[in-house]
Amino acid sequence: MAEKKRRNPSSGGGAEPARHVDTASSEYYQNRELSWLDFNARVLETAMDRKLPLLEQLKFLSIFHSNLDEFFMVRVAGVLHQYREGVENTAPDRMQPSRQLAEIRKTATALLAKAGEHWQKSVLPGLRAKGVRIVRYEELSERQRRFLLTYFRDEIYPVLTPQAIDPGHPFPTISNLSINFIIRLQGRDGMERFARLRCPSNVPRFIFVPRTRDAKAWADLGIESNVRDADILPLEELIEEHLPLLFPGYRVIDCGLFRISRNSDMAVEEYDSDDLLSAVQDMVERRRFGGVVRLETSRGMPSELSEFLVRKLGLKPFQIYRLRGPLAFSQFMALYDVDRPALKTPPQSAARPEALSDPEGDIFAAIRAGDVFLHHPYDSFSPVLEFVRKAAEDPDVISIKQTLYRVGRDSPIVRSLMEARRRGKQVTAVVELKARFDEERNITWAEELEKAGVNVVYGFVGMKIHAKLCLVVRREPGGVVSYAHIGTGNYNASTARMYTDMGILTCHQDICSDIADLFNVMTGYAEKLSYRTLLVSPHSMRSRIIELIQNEIAAAGQGNGGEIIMKCNQLVDRKIIQALYMASIAGVRISLVVRGICCLVPGIPGVSENITVRSIVGRFLEHARVYWFRNGGDPCAFIGSADMMTRNLDRRIEVLTPVLDAGVRRRLLEDIMRVQLADNKQTWLKKGMEYTRIKPEKGRPAVNAQEMFLAGAAAAGTSAGEASM
Repeated sequence: MAEKKRRNPSSGGGAEPARHVDTASSEYYQNRELSWLDFNARVLETAMDRKLPLLEQLKFLSIFHSNLDEFFMVRVAGVLHQYREGVENTAPDRMQPSRQLAEIRKTATALLAKAGEHWQKSVLPGLRAKGVRIVRYEELSERQRRFLLTYFRDEIYPVLTPQAIDPGHPFPTISNLSINFIIRLQGRDGMERFARLRCPSNVPRFIFVPRTRDAKAWADLGIESNVRDADILPLEELIEEHLPLLFPGYRVIDCGLFRISRNSDMAVEEYDSDDLLSAVQDMVERRRFGGVVRLETSRGMPSELSEFLVRKLGLKPFQIYRLRGPLAFSQFMALYDVDRPALKTPPQSAARPEALSDPEGDIFAAIRAGDVFLHHPYDSFSPVLEFVRKAAEDPDVISIKQTLYRVGRDSPIVRSLMEARRRGKQVTAVVELKARFDEERNITWAEELEKAGVNVVYGFVGMKIHAKLCLVVRREPGGVVSYAHIGTGNYNASTARMYTDMGILTCHQDICSDIADLFNVMTGYAEKLSYRTLLVSPHSMRSRIIELIQNEIAAAGQGNGGEIIMKCNQLVDRKIIQALYMASIAGVRISLVVRGICCLVPGIPGVSENITVRSIVGRFLEHARVYWFRNGGDPCAFIGSADMMTRNLDRRIEVLTPVLDAGVRRRLLEDIMRVQLADNKQTWLKKGMEYTRIKPEKGRPAVNAQEMFLAGAAAAGTSAGEASM
């Protein structure tokens, strides 16, 4: 048998005997859940950056806790189910559920302790020093307390429902993520009893209590945003102080706050239902009371109360978390809206591409002149909104087809689609009802669109539609012409100011024809396994990506310097990782920018030493997906909705579009990806299974990719009326 060779890039291109590498070995894969916790640790490190303004630190702390809530409700819930059912882990890392749960608890506990300490010792006193006073009840003046007593009796007391816990009143069902009191009482008969009280969710969490104004003028209690003359009191502080009013004839011995996280990874009973809409509605209702995954208790809760909860909820020790900071810290994001601009990062204005510099210009003529590339939030999202709005208003447009995954509360895209239908155009909206935690909103939008006469498709049974597509068909003098937008992010004007995403406006015939074919697949009975230009999961995407990786392996074997650059949110898929390992072994230079989960382990001698993995965590959430291949000197690149995860490649409709314009490809590589790969201010470098934050080397310039892109947008000039970020 001929001896296999592998190229050793450090020896000038010579070859040396290659040892056999089992790229499926578990030692070459990091556990998915622990990799995600590494990502959230990077978010926490960003929150703890004292160079950030205080309200930015609060914002990142809130994001850290919100991320953790979803992690427990979805990912940990799945691991807990495996543990209880005795199911072995079949993921590449092979870490068994019991060990995963132990490692998750160990890591999450340490992260929560760091977050709580940073809040208590840095952010909270820092905000107070700047006049944003979040206080305990005992810090209020007697005058403030007198007024709050009246406020409590009039506004809060009527909506509270204390629940007794005894043989006649079984332990109540606790709703997911609600803030609750567990209370120990003593009656006149000397007997001790327990009660539960939920903090109402339809009352603001924070009460803004003026310090100096006359009580008669306190009509804006709870909605004051200036805070220069107000104390901010959490609602639970007010309720705790007045608990005795809820239990006349009893003495409150002690109390504590708690919150539970429930399993929210509920399966939609799609195959057993004749109506996908009703199946999703049923799943949303079941999710509210899924199995308990985690119990959080306030740090000062007496042990008798916590033990009582653990018994009643039937929990294991690894499910219990005692917090140093406030419960439900994700709700503290509301405080970011206070009117204190000096405590936030200064807003920036988004630019417009030169081709679309005139908001009132002919957008279709501009697209006919050449593909328009958009890099959000540095480029404004307005051209995307204008594309749909002008299509709705243009009498020559005959059809609009749009995918909708997460569009937000007040969606200009949805309004434009309804307006287009009002004007007699054929309008189709593919609304993904199964977008996790946005199901209820998407159901509402779907019903509104249907009322307006839009043809609404509720997605596929057994598969999510995650592609970001809009197709406009227009009758022109030379015939019917199609225009399209393909993006990496949702059609959501709000998140477009906070997430980094990309999009292309094009009228390329093959791309538009592919999109038209795909819409027929999504809306009717059509099977299509391959497309002219698009990579579409679940049929052609993985195989084509692996083929492109193999092309780089062949190029490296011929001495043509194979190179791959990938930017995505998650890298989990075993087959893609194995292909990248084989490319590294062959000498292909691979640069990965993976924001979140990365199960690939870089830097393993003889396996992944030619792979670098970076994670950028900064002011904006990195969300774009880019796949670039040197391709023997004729580079090819793709952007789109797909991460390299098994679910995305096998159980979703995802789209990657080729970047056909050479100028756009150059910008994508040189002006964006090379800059991100040079970032040494917001980047963490993965070595083995550990991440280390990069610092500028002595004598070398500091590179902050996001700030450089913002500076470039500012230099390009802004249009009047563009929204600030």
